[in-house]
Amino acid sequence: MRIIRLYRNWMLLLVSMLLVGQAYAAQSDPLASWNDGKAKAAITQFVQQVTDKNSQYFVPEAERIATFDNDGTLWSEQPMYFQVLFALDRLKTLAPSHPEWKTEEPFASVLKGDVSKLHTEDLVKVIYATHSGMSTDEFDAIVKDWIATAKHPTTGKKYTEMVFQPMLELLDYLRANGFKTFIVSGGGTGFMRAWVEGVYHIPPEQVVGSTFETEFSLVDGKPTLKRMPNFLVNDDKEMKVQEIYERIGRRPIAAFGNSDGDLAMLQWTAAGDGLRLPMYIHHTDDKREWKYDRDSHIGQLNKGLDEATSKGWPMVDMKADWKRIYP
Repeated sequence: MRIIRLYRNWMLLLVSMLLVGQAYAAQSDPLASWNDGKAKAAITQFVQQVTDKNSQYFVPEAERIATFDNDGTLWSEQPMYFQVLFALDRLKTLAPSHPEWKTEEPFASVLKGDVSKLHTEDLVKVIYATHSGMSTDEFDAIVKDWIATAKHPTTGKKYTEMVFQPMLELLDYLRANGFKTFIVSGGGTGFMRAWVEGVYHIPPEQVVGSTFETEFSLVDGKPTLKRMPNFLVNDDKEMKVQEIYERIGRRPIAAFGNSDGDLAMLQWTAAGDGLRLPMYIHHTDDKREWKYDRDSHIGQLNKGLDEATSKGWPMVDMKADWKRIYP
């Protein structure tokens, strides 16, 4: 019996040591949710080379700029962009104050739950109606309240629970190596700034997105910025490059996207001097997330897929490269 007890104690000790070893290995790997493969290797090798002062590809810390699309790159975007889902929810909240919407399109269809036939111009009307008419501070509070309580229609998760764990690790890894991380997205700047700092640890001044016209006035003696129903910038495709130039002032040395809307940003990044890392996130996992690319009405990846293949850009295969999708 004593021998058996000693054997059991020895086995328990061995198992404990193995578990501790695995836990230590996970902690020591900054990209623990990434499978070993070409994508992970491309990232770590790139970072090692641009941060090594003895490397021919060394980049001073001030020039280590990395840009990230948001929708489909840092969090999910199906069955429609999450900001659109916010607008649809917001429309229903505002409906009691707008009885005319019961017969006025596209509002009548949205209130009936029929969004299948919404065209771009219809969506713009909904966005204008739900994103303007209030101060910037009021809009910020509205978004924060929604993001804290709203649930995704398919998964039932809060939207901030549908950020990609591997990308959170990548953001931390880059910042730990002297990078400054920016969001450059077609999403609204005001919408994203309301929550991204707490989720991605990216401050509001490093968020570049689509912007609304604002109007300054004194309300009861208090300086106020009111959001007006008019886009100033639609930060998509080539406009992303222009906004990077205007708002950031440096060409990124690394850029991450997932759709054709990010192609110009990745092209411009790749065209710079020295070592560059343009990388696409390819949605290939129909079990844990969604699978789509060329024919998708959301996050279409067609021209970008061809360009990444022809130019040998590293690409993340979500199904193969990520151990887990969400935190």
